[in-house]
Amino acid sequence: MQHTEPNKARLATLTLAALGVVYGDIGTSPLYSLKEVFGGAHHPVPITPGNVLGVLSLFFWTLIIVVTVKYVSFIMRANNKGEGGIIALMTLALQKGRPGSWQQRCLVALGLFGAALFYGDGVITPAISVLSAVEGLEIITPAFKPYVQPITLAVLVLLFVFQRRGTASVGALFGPVMLLWFATIALLGLSAVVQQPAVLAAINPLYALAFLQGNSVLGFLSLGAVVLCITGAEALYADMGHFGARPIQYAWLGYVMPALLLNYFGQGALLLADPAAVENPFYLLAPEWAMYPLVILATVATIIASQAVISGAFSITQQAIQLGYTPRLEIQHTSAQEIGQIYLPAINWVLLLAIIVLVIEFQSSSNLAAAYGIAVTGTMLITNLLAIAVAVRLWDWSPWRAVAGALPFIVIDSAFFFANSVKIPDGGWFPLAFGLLIFVLLTTWKRGREVLAARLDKDAMALQPFVASLVAGGVERVPGTAVFMTQHPESVPHALLHSLKHYKALHERVLILSVAVLEVPYVGEHERVAVELLPGGFATVRVRYGFKDEPDIPAALAHCATCGLTVDPMDTSFFLGRETLIPKLGSEMAYWRSLLFVAMFRNAGSATAFFRIPSNRVVELGSQVVL
Repeated sequence: MQHTEPNKARLATLTLAALGVVYGDIGTSPLYSLKEVFGGAHHPVPITPGNVLGVLSLFFWTLIIVVTVKYVSFIMRANNKGEGGIIALMTLALQKGRPGSWQQRCLVALGLFGAALFYGDGVITPAISVLSAVEGLEIITPAFKPYVQPITLAVLVLLFVFQRRGTASVGALFGPVMLLWFATIALLGLSAVVQQPAVLAAINPLYALAFLQGNSVLGFLSLGAVVLCITGAEALYADMGHFGARPIQYAWLGYVMPALLLNYFGQGALLLADPAAVENPFYLLAPEWAMYPLVILATVATIIASQAVISGAFSITQQAIQLGYTPRLEIQHTSAQEIGQIYLPAINWVLLLAIIVLVIEFQSSSNLAAAYGIAVTGTMLITNLLAIAVAVRLWDWSPWRAVAGALPFIVIDSAFFFANSVKIPDGGWFPLAFGLLIFVLLTTWKRGREVLAARLDKDAMALQPFVASLVAGGVERVPGTAVFMTQHPESVPHALLHSLKHYKALHERVLILSVAVLEVPYVGEHERVAVELLPGGFATVRVRYGFKDEPDIPAALAHCATCGLTVDPMDTSFFLGRETLIPKLGSEMAYWRSLLFVAMFRNAGSATAFFRIPSNRVVELGSQVVL
């Protein structure tokens, strides 16, 4: 969706909305980031003035270089007609490439694995965010400690149960709540900085360099916790299609980044004054009377952060379905006005189950932090590589220039990734294993569809000679319109051949309908349908969607009137093929992948519901296919 230049009022509204949706994840990082560096269960850094200033300097320059320079200034340029995110970037990188080449396959693999890691991030973010917020109760009184985990689980279960109702009713509150959140954390940080203004010296990058040089191995390992301050940076890019680049950039530069830096510097100032505050430097910034309100506000902010990740998982799944990387799943539309407001029950409950297991298994935000960074840094590395492909293929940069431009970011992201890799035995294995599982499912489905299409094409009959033979007569025609859906409009659909075999007749008008999903987010209504009239009452109808469009075949057929083809929905029957797959040893796919594909195929959602075809107008014709 292309965004025009918004006026000032519209820009202010979009900027406020971006605060609520885009910055929830990175905005709640102060709850656990600095605490994990100095007081975490893995490689805690001793609290000394030099170490505190060095770590603050790392936080400052990480936010500047990775978020401000890389994402806000550079990566946002690589948008697919206004849309961002790992799937949009992958489709952009695939343009102007030779289909089937090893370069294309590598780019697809990178994009899919990045998307798979996003799901891992989507599981950990709600767990660590809500858990770290509720842990503030322990600071008020240790008597709350036994109740932190049950309260966290209760909040998370309510959040996921509420998903089916959509976010439209509460979405308007997200912006104002996060506006209050960032103002609160900025004031808390400012109050401590005023008492210890020496911490502002950490703006000097020499403190970061001195810390890394002076601590060698421990300094490197601390990067695994420092990276927690930029969790959620991908959201700036992924949500660009909802708000446009300018509102996201203005919100970051004018409000979010200053608030985060003030809070981090405030926590550092508190640690300099009282090293014992490492127990929870975020909550101990607040006066005692503000603790309960702050815990409530933090919990609401983390719920908003979690909601953004959950909505992102729904959105990326919808895109993967459209592009053919995952089976059709039930998609419920929770808003009649906003096309992006969707709910996928299967994804919702899988995420909730995984999150419950995480909270019960890891028990604390500090333990969860070990599992967090690996998914974030892995996705960031993949974003760099895909951006290089976009720069070379679409921006006509030389490969050397593209690599040189991305190299500083690759070095930084690699340092973060390898620093997190040492935490794999302590929990970092989870997002990798979860991501690998998703990656196997995505690639198995894509490969299985290719093998199935090849099997069906092997016995396919060309459409033009078939139509010519029917025009010559010999087949009885009955009143009405029949629509046969197929992936290959140049061939006769198998459902049509089965129908002719069983009924010994055809409708007076036969439409061969194919749906193509283009590697753009949206297709305009004037480009939606292309019709080619053929002899004997036949016609081919090609329907095009973008990967963020929502398919609606009856609506598309209504557009055919503009192309000279009027379709009466009450006089139309839809014929769909339903294949029964039989796995075979020695086929083009490994046997275990064939079994997995067959299981996914059998549990895929109905094409009738996915394409919004009236179920009482559908006839399904079955056939067996040996893979």
